[in-house]
Amino acid sequence: MQLSFQKAFYPLAFVFLLLFAMVLAKSVLISLCFALLLSFILHPLHNILMRKGIPIILSAFLVLITFFLVIIGVFTFFSAEIISLSDELTNFGDKLMKLFTDSIGYLNENVSFLGNLEKEKILDDAKAWAKDGASEMLGSTFSSTTSFFTGLFTTIIYTFLFLIYKEGLVAAFKRFAPENHKSEFHNMLKKIQLVGQKYLSGMLTLIIILGFANSTGLWIIGLDNPFLFGFLAASLSIIPYVGTTIGASIPVLYAFMSKDELWVPLAVAIMFWLIQVIESNFLSPKVVGNSVNINALAAILSLIIGASVWGVAGMILFLPFAAMLKVVCDHYEPLQPLGMLLGDDQFNDKESNSPSWFSKIKNKF
Repeated sequence: MQLSFQKAFYPLAFVFLLLFAMVLAKSVLISLCFALLLSFILHPLHNILMRKGIPIILSAFLVLITFFLVIIGVFTFFSAEIISLSDELTNFGDKLMKLFTDSIGYLNENVSFLGNLEKEKILDDAKAWAKDGASEMLGSTFSSTTSFFTGLFTTIIYTFLFLIYKEGLVAAFKRFAPENHKSEFHNMLKKIQLVGQKYLSGMLTLIIILGFANSTGLWIIGLDNPFLFGFLAASLSIIPYVGTTIGASIPVLYAFMSKDELWVPLAVAIMFWLIQVIESNFLSPKVVGNSVNINALAAILSLIIGASVWGVAGMILFLPFAAMLKVVCDHYEPLQPLGMLLGDDQFNDKESNSPSWFSKIKNKF
């Protein structure tokens, strides 16, 4: 066995340069990547309109209008729910502040580390700190909102251009393939498009199912605004692993602060745990399917790298793009070992004929 450091240098240098370029041009690349995934999911509807005789530009415009009308309707629903919850959020903040001061006072009485402290002084200092932090948060919120709408506008423009120029883009990319492999290269591009389309459509379906399941459970428990918390937790599940935990923590914390009975937050936590078990073992494999054939290690690494490079947007985007990268690796012989590391098939125990105890229980269920 021989190891060539010269040959190993080029792929490593390419990876580092790629990450540097992604950080440097993230304001442009994030909008482009979101637009690419959005064009994948809108592609079938755009083709349907074109088959009906509608021109390609008008079809793309109608598809985008329909999609964003749905998005505006969803935002309107959430805004109405948040406005109705505004009075309760004020009381929630007061209770949280009181819990903070009581905890500090109790700790200081048992472990005196700051001398004699009065609860009123702690409360006044906490309110002053919250007031100063609110002004800074208002400025950062305005800046973030401006960046969000700028990115949304550019994403709409890029999606429109991807839809109307898709045939030319495919033809241009096919020029990179040799003449004897053009059909195989075209099949690879179709698989990449199907991976993005199935992932996004599956995730949207999963969010709707989880949203109604969460909302129904919260309504049965008796928590206020169940649809707001239910669909908020379902929407955060698009961020793998982390989003589900955050989405469940918000209603649990709200139930703990807004209800006097201890069983309410406990019931909310148990309900989210049960729904998560059902979603992980039954719903997600059926709804999302094998569109993202990525093992858990590659998924966690894509989540961490995405958060480091692009923040929350990277946590959302890097998992489907890792699945697309696996499709590319499977079609190029030098990259097939990387595809095996990303994929899930190589880590399944296919040779074992005796199923595990968990598989037996699941099959009986």
